[in-house]
Amino acid sequence: MNKLIDKLQKKLGKYAIRNLSMILIACYIVGYVIRFANGSLLSYLTLDPYAILHGQVWRLLTWILIPPGESSLFFILIMLYFYYSIGTALERTWGAFRYNVYIFSGMIFTVISAFVMMGVMYLVRPVFYIGGMALPFEASTAPVVMSYIARVSFSTYYVNMSIFLAFAATFPEARVLLMFFIPVKIKWLGIIYAAMLAYDFFTGPFYIKVTIAASLLNFVIFYFSSVNWRRLKPSEIKRRNDFKKAVSGSRPAAAGPRNGGSAPGGGPVRITPAVKQSIHRCTVCGRTENDSPDLEFRYCSKCEGSHEYCQDHLFTHVHIRNSQTDGNE
Repeated sequence: MNKLIDKLQKKLGKYAIRNLSMILIACYIVGYVIRFANGSLLSYLTLDPYAILHGQVWRLLTWILIPPGESSLFFILIMLYFYYSIGTALERTWGAFRYNVYIFSGMIFTVISAFVMMGVMYLVRPVFYIGGMALPFEASTAPVVMSYIARVSFSTYYVNMSIFLAFAATFPEARVLLMFFIPVKIKWLGIIYAAMLAYDFFTGPFYIKVTIAASLLNFVIFYFSSVNWRRLKPSEIKRRNDFKKAVSGSRPAAAGPRNGGSAPGGGPVRITPAVKQSIHRCTVCGRTENDSPDLEFRYCSKCEGSHEYCQDHLFTHVHIRNSQTDGNE
C-alpha cells in the first residue's frame, strides 16, 4: 500500500489539497449554520443513494456538510478546534498527499457502501420500524426507508472518528486534557472509542454495521500498511541486544577521595555525573527521547538496516537502500 501511495504521489502529489483540515472544518461550520437556521434543509443534502439515482446527484458531495453531532455552541467550538488540531498534526507528519488519500478514501468508501447497502436491501427485503410503523423494504417504501437511513447513519461523524483513531495510532503517547483538567494519553482514549465503535457495530442494525465498516476501512488499511511486518535479520537482533546491554550496563565508579583515589598531582578527583543514555535516536534530526518525552520513534520497514525516525520524519525522510536513496516518501 505504501509503495502504491509513493507512486501516486510522484505523479499526483502536486494536486494535493493543502490544509485539508481547515476545509473540513469550514464544511462543518456551514452544516451547523444550516441546522440552526433551518434544519429541514439538511434532508436535501444527505447521502441518499435512492435520491441520487433519481437525479439528485449533488448529494454525492453535500453529505460532507452534515455536521458530526448535535451539542451546545461551546462544545461545538471545542470539537471543531480539536479536530482541526489533530488533523493538522497528521497532515504535517504524513504530508499533504498521504493525508488527502486517507480522508478521501474514507469518504469514497462511505459513498460506495451506501449504494451497495441499498442493493443488498432490494435482495434481502428487510423490515424497518420507522415512527412505530413496520415498513418492509420494497419499491414503494424505498424512498422513505433510504431517506431515514441517510439521516441517521451517513454523516461526518465516522469520518471524524477515523481521523481521531489515526492520530491515536500515530501519536499514542500524546496527552490531552479530559474535561479540561485531567491529562490522559491519547492511546487510552483511542482504545475507549474503538470499544464504543465495536459495541455499536455488533449491536446496531444492518445499516449501522455497513456505515461503520465502510467509514473506518481507510483506518484499517492505514494501520496494517504501517505495521512493520519485516522480520529482523539475526545480525540486526544481535546489534539491538548489544546496544541495550551497553545502555543498561552500569558505569564503573570513579576513584576519588572517598574510595582511595586522587587526581594526577595529588588533587581530589571531581566526579562528573553520568550522562543519561538514550535508547531512541532519529536518523534525520538526531533527536532522542531525552530531548522530549513526548517524541514518538518508529523503525522504517522500507529502509535497509535498522534506521529509526521520530514522528516528524517518519513519513518524510529519504529511504536508505544500499547507501543510496530512492526519493522522498
